Amino acid sequence: MWVPGQVNAPRRVPTCRGTPALGGAANSWRLLGDPRHGRPRHREPIHGCERCRSGYRRPVTATPATDTPALVPGTQVAVDQIRFGVADPDHGLAGVRLWQEVGIPGDRSDFSRVAGGWELGVDRPPVQRMQYLLELRHADGRIEHVLDPANTHRVRGVFGDHSVVELPGYRSPWWLDAPAIDGRLTHLTALPARGLRRDLPVTVWHPEDVTDTEPLPVLVVHDGHEMADLASVTRYSAALVAAGRLPRHRLALLHPLDRDAWYSASPSYARSLARSVLPLLRERFGVREPVAAAGASLGGLSLLHAEWEHPGTFGGMFAQSGSFFQLGSDPQERGYSHFRRIHRFVRTVLDTTRPPSRPQVALTCGVIEENVHNNRVMARWMRDHGYPVTYAEVPDAHNFTAWRDSFDPHLTDLLQRTWGTA
Repeated sequence: MWVPGQVNAPRRVPTCRGTPALGGAANSWRLLGDPRHGRPRHREPIHGCERCRSGYRRPVTATPATDTPALVPGTQVAVDQIRFGVADPDHGLAGVRLWQEVGIPGDRSDFSRVAGGWELGVDRPPVQRMQYLLELRHADGRIEHVLDPANTHRVRGVFGDHSVVELPGYRSPWWLDAPAIDGRLTHLTALPARGLRRDLPVTVWHPEDVTDTEPLPVLVVHDGHEMADLASVTRYSAALVAAGRLPRHRLALLHPLDRDAWYSASPSYARSLARSVLPLLRERFGVREPVAAAGASLGGLSLLHAEWEHPGTFGGMFAQSGSFFQLGSDPQERGYSHFRRIHRFVRTVLDTTRPPSRPQVALTCGVIEENVHNNRVMARWMRDHGYPVTYAEVPDAHNFTAWRDSFDPHLTDLLQRTWGTA
């Protein structure tokens, strides 16, 4: 699978194994295909957030230009264009290429040599943020992917930092700098249901001043460690509670020890979630029903699967960039080891006229993502079959910052519909 939003899908590469951002056991985040995470080979799986796409492609050596203006290093943003400049006064580079995930065609990603370095101008993509790396081809043939040394604005990700350009119109969420309540963490381990074989780590965030027995609504969060570290979900909850937008609640941050297997419509994982994780939460804490859940990419798909297999597990579901793969619309995913299982489940859903339950649902997806088509299909099916569902396309790609920026208003609205207002 290529990087969502990248129109010119590169060759496919093998699945990569990454390390979760907040510690814990190794996780199989084949996320956004960071090109620094292993050199691609002939084929390439990666995720709807899923499998690691390198985006590697050997840059074309540019022919030195004549009568060109002097280089301006860094990025320059205009209303309809972005220009990138890379300093190379000693001519140590044989080529420079832009690695990105916002749909810029491959034949427009190679820099041209100008006086003092390399330069590239691209039309503004239909997003408000653009994460990127520079692919440098050295004179000795070495290829490396680096941050833009002239751009100090960077964003963290599962496989490291990326340079980022914020385009006109972008605003970071208000709640990042708003007053917030204090919170505390409790670490638990849920025993697996039959077939899963591994325990399920759970970290529970709650308001500092509540007792464990006080009944509060619960939001279950897939990829909980990464969502806390890279998307600030605990900060979101603390700020929205302080602002009176949401009732005081708990977050159950789930950490998948085998993400690809667990989040890919796995019956064993769905059973463990319904029969082990949620009963453990109800045993240890006061829980005010109904329980809501949030997940991105495969994490969003697996929420739908758990509710389908065990109706009534969730009263509300928030799926961001859900990996609702279908054979017709997502053939590039065929190399993913669990593609057929996902396809069979999604086909079962779309062929059903009487769903087993109809919880509150909110779906979001990046407007340039590869998953956008299957999300539109799922949203339309839910709407046609009586689900109280909202669907929004956001001006970003498949990454944690995009998911963070979508929490308010979309997750806020879902939780208010599920739990009521504060």
